[in-house]
Amino acid sequence: MRPGQTVTVFGAYGHTGRFVVAELRERGFVPVLSGRDAGKLRALAAAVPGAPEVRPASVDDPASLDRALDGADAVINCAGPFAVTAAPVIEAALRAGIPYVDVAAEIEANLDTFTHFADRARAAGAVIVPAMAFYGGLGDLLATAAMGDWTTADEANIAYGLSGWHPTPGTRVAGTVSRERRAGRRVRYTDGRLEYHDDETALLTWPFPAPMGPREVVGEFTMADVVTVPSHLSVPEVRTHMTTEAAGDLSAPDTPAPTAADENGRSGQTFLVDVVVRRGDTERRAVARGRDIYAVTAPLAVEAVHRILTGRTRTLGVASAGRIFDAPDFLRALSPHITLDPLPRRTAS
Repeated sequence: MRPGQTVTVFGAYGHTGRFVVAELRERGFVPVLSGRDAGKLRALAAAVPGAPEVRPASVDDPASLDRALDGADAVINCAGPFAVTAAPVIEAALRAGIPYVDVAAEIEANLDTFTHFADRARAAGAVIVPAMAFYGGLGDLLATAAMGDWTTADEANIAYGLSGWHPTPGTRVAGTVSRERRAGRRVRYTDGRLEYHDDETALLTWPFPAPMGPREVVGEFTMADVVTVPSHLSVPEVRTHMTTEAAGDLSAPDTPAPTAADENGRSGQTFLVDVVVRRGDTERRAVARGRDIYAVTAPLAVEAVHRILTGRTRTLGVASAGRIFDAPDFLRALSPHITLDPLPRRTAS
């Protein structure tokens, strides 16, 4: 990586965007602050050491997006709802000839990115990585690492053991847009395809590893993993589950937004992501533990940009985290931010 490479952060003043800006600076990148609200951008710039450059832009003004990305080495899109922002910012990244990374958790927005940009990005030799975040990215990396030398599996379960979930305003808006797009139905990946359904939610007991132990979860509380994991792994059943405490927090309209509990702005929320892939009677497991799902998204996205710009990728076009990066190596690089249980060892091919 060249010293001082520039990364435009679209949605820089949002909750997750601020963590991404801080992580970029920590890693030696030069962030350019972008987004719709010029006043919020200026206020953020005044609070960030080094007074980063401010470039206001709007998704309905392509010229402003071109200015925001002019001269940048990459762009990270942190502005939801991604159903609105992803396509315009991807178009701008393609025009600028730079990599695009986003932190979208919206199932439909991620599916749109794979559907509408795969051929164009591949033809252009471009790199587009959607869902490079706690939801979608981390689960995909863990599932890929758990697979190890397996080329197929019968099913993958991704269970989210969150101590609670205080959603940001952006999470609430994106969730509303996502639910409206699928008419309130839930989504499952089964029999090798996405299915929309409105049957009753099932409560299950998931055997989280110690010290968390068994916890009640909302079964098939569908997250972005149902798009990212099957985009490259041959697994016909992908299921995601959420602890009932966190699901209840998210659904309650009066749950407050997250508040800082340390000097880095992280909340006190803790998480355990437990991924189990099964082939026949054999299971493989990958587990990650950490704190604050929004804060940990920043090192995921910034590490992705670092690897793209240093040529440590496995493909071009639109690709999920597990497809484009060496999953075990990527996860180990996150060690200052997450704790991993020992990963399955790969056998020589």
